[in-house]
Amino acid sequence: MKKLFLVLAVAALTFGPATVFAQDEAAAPQETVAQVEETTAAAAEEVAVNPEVEIAGESMHHILMQKFLEGGWGWMLPVLLCLILGLAIAIERILYLSLATINTKKFIAAVEKALNEGGIEAAKELCRNTKGPIASIYYQGLDRYNQGLDAVEKSVVSYGSVQTGQMESGLSWIGLFIALSPMLGFMGTVVGMIGAFDAIQAAGDISPTLVAGGIKVALLTTLMGLIAAVILQLFYNYIISKIDGIVNEMEDASIILMDILTVYKK
Repeated sequence: MKKLFLVLAVAALTFGPATVFAQDEAAAPQETVAQVEETTAAAAEEVAVNPEVEIAGESMHHILMQKFLEGGWGWMLPVLLCLILGLAIAIERILYLSLATINTKKFIAAVEKALNEGGIEAAKELCRNTKGPIASIYYQGLDRYNQGLDAVEKSVVSYGSVQTGQMESGLSWIGLFIALSPMLGFMGTVVGMIGAFDAIQAAGDISPTLVAGGIKVALLTTLMGLIAAVILQLFYNYIISKIDGIVNEMEDASIILMDILTVYKK
């Protein structure tokens, strides 16, 4: 439940304005289209008067607004929601993994020192007060020291799998949004193409303007879907690489723990 609240909070704080913008576009598209046209005309007039002004200097907000309206909010909004939710989960995972990262070498040295000076209980107390999956694994292993080194090894391996599963939590949803975004875009394109052909059939003639306009509107949904998928894919791969790095540290730390306990037992 806490994780769900965190995801929703991240989505609201980071992308709240984008969602409100999409809702506003759905409520009053005609008014926004007029504003966009006025802004575009003013920019074109400024470029004509002053050649030094570049079109690239046009506000990115207005460009995205214009493309969003041209693609149609009915198909663009679901793709935007996939992007927002996917990024919210990705940011939550990045924050979680960042908080779970510690200086492993320094921690292992501290555990070994506490073990030699204060025994198992002192080492367990240090692990209990340290964040991250490596500290949790060490605590579980030390907690079963009295049962023998075999029990410690089994506990470390089992709890390592549990920690890996917790770090990978939510990745399936990001993968879903990566696949769903372009699919929704393609679906909007297909529906737009059907509408264009219906218009041609109703007109009884092929008008280049009519065909080009319909195809442009249809392809904008595909473009939006691909952009959302690319952005989410970048975050997904970063999270996977982060998890792989932590898992490798967990495995190395587990081997060192067994060596430390073997020496301590002697």
